[in-house]
Parts: sequence; structure tokens; C-alpha cells
Amino acid sequence: MSPLSHVLFAVRALLADRRRLALENIALRQQLAVLRRSVKRPKLDDRDRVFWIGMVRALDTWRETLLIVKPDTVVKWHRAGWRAYWRRASKPKKVGRPAIGWELVALIKRLSRENALWGAPRIAAELKVLGHDVAETTVAKYMVKHRPGDSSQTWSTFVRNHMAGTIACDFFTVPTVAFKNLYVFVVLDHGSRRILKVGITEHPTAEWTAQQLVEAVGDEDTPDLTHLIRDRDKIYGDVFTRKAEALGLEEVVTPKASPWCNGYAERVIGTIRRECTDHVIPFDERHLLRLVKEFAAYYNADRCHQSLDGDAPVKRRRWSEADGDVTARRVLGGLHHVYTRAA
Repeated sequence: MSPLSHVLFAVRALLADRRRLALENIALRQQLAVLRRSVKRPKLDDRDRVFWIGMVRALDTWRETLLIVKPDTVVKWHRAGWRAYWRRASKPKKVGRPAIGWELVALIKRLSRENALWGAPRIAAELKVLGHDVAETTVAKYMVKHRPGDSSQTWSTFVRNHMAGTIACDFFTVPTVAFKNLYVFVVLDHGSRRILKVGITEHPTAEWTAQQLVEAVGDEDTPDLTHLIRDRDKIYGDVFTRKAEALGLEEVVTPKASPWCNGYAERVIGTIRRECTDHVIPFDERHLLRLVKEFAAYYNADRCHQSLDGDAPVKRRRWSEADGDVTARRVLGGLHHVYTRAA
């Protein structure tokens, strides 16, 4: 029976006459006696317990009225409810420092992973500069744990520290419409990933190659360069070596049959092939030179590079949605496009 039914029954009892009420009470007690003989232990839920706990306070003769369970059982219910009430009321509040978000945890792990030489105080100071006031103990908790003796710089960091001042050069060939091979000479700056020079010739010589090198690194806009990586091709002769020395470049010659030792030059040549020369059929030397120069200008100023965090060797402007509609400029007749906003 629900608590609402009990209330309705109580209201009805108050309004009924005393003789009728006494008879109904006798009838209910007789039925309860039958139930007690046939059911060993009645099933009660929390609503029944709450009802009888309330009756303890509302009815003085609740002990005589209660037949379905023992009075001590109701007392136990009341004490259990009392303990539950104070357990909830005295539950300790959250103590300690407030929890930090997962984004901040990821940032702490990133800083500790990218800077193996940094400890918790250094990372905490860096986070404070970035607007996160985090205790050193919290930083130490979430830092990436490096193995003992594993605080050395990574190979990628070591290579990047030696990129500045290093250039690389290499040749590749492109067939013309008349099935003649044209030689394309490329000079690449390791530090900025900028193509310094592209040259085209049908008959490469040491003198021509040396002149291309002078045109690539001989102007004032070129930063201080110290090393030149090249392969063992016989096109490079004594003339080329003397010219490189005159420009202050120390030649680093790769081992025999080891193109991966000049990996940056090989990679930029692969890019030029995949994104330019594999899609055109040059008529002659002048046609190919115009195409490759146009691609080199696009490569330096507009093409996004994964190794440069999506930027170009020459820094591109960052636009916002409020700068206007998106406009496109075609490169190589529409083989590529450069997108800007009409400010």
C-alpha cells in the first residue's frame, strides 16, 4: 500500500463513526492475523518504513496498532535513517587543490616531452608565462618521465641546430617533347627550406654549375653559409670546388651510391617532379626554365610545408574570417592555386 493510500485511509477513518470504525479495525486485525499465519516475513520497501517512522511521532499508540512487524524493527529503521542523515550531512567536502583540465595536462606533457632538459620548476615558470598558474608538484605529477640518462637532445634537434648555414645541390633530368634530356640544377637552403636557385641546361659543365652556385649564394640576401652538400657526380669538377671555396663553403661529399645522405635535396626534387614536371611536357630549355622558376617562386612564398608547421619558407600572412571573401590566384595555369582574402 502506498503512502497516499495510507493518508486516504486515515482521512476516511477520521470522518467515519466510532462504531463503524471499531468494526473495520477488528476486521483488519483478523485479516492481518491470517496473513501472519500464512506469510512468515512480509516484504516491505522504503516507503513503508518511512510511513511507520512518521507514525511513531504522530500516533501515541503506534505500538498497539503495529502488527505486521515488531516495534523494535521500526526503531531500528529510525536509527538507520538517522545515521544515514548525519553521514550525508557530515560528508567531507572536496579538499586539496582544484583539479586541472585535461587540456592543461596535455600541455604539461607536451612541454616535458619537447624539452627533455627542463624540470618541474622550469615548466611551471613557462606555464605561468602562458597564463596557467600551476604548482610545481602538479607539474611533476603529470610530466613525462624520462629514463635515467635520457635527457639528451633528440636527433631531429641536433640536425636542426646544424641546418643553419648549410645548403645542398643536386641535378635531375626532364625529357622534352623532342625526347631531349634537360638537366635541372637545384640549390636548397636547409635552414629555411627555400629554393635558392634553379637552372636549366642541355649540356651541364663544371663552369656552368659553378656559375649557378655563384648566382645562388653570391648576393647579399643570402645568410652566412658554411657547408655545401653534394654527391660525387663528375659534373662537379675542380672549377666548381674552387668556386665553392672562394664563396666560403666547405664541401661535404656524400658517400658513393648514397642519395639518402643528401635527403633534403632529394626530397625537394621529388616535390618538383610530383607537383610540376610530371604534369607538363616542356618544348625546350626556355619553356622548362619558366615553368620551374614559377614553381620555385610558389614553393618559397605560398606552398604550405608540414616541416614548417603549415607555413611557407617565406612567412605567409595569417588571415581571419573578417578580412573578406576568399580569392584564388592560379599557379602553373591552374595546376595549383594560392588562396588569400580580399581585404
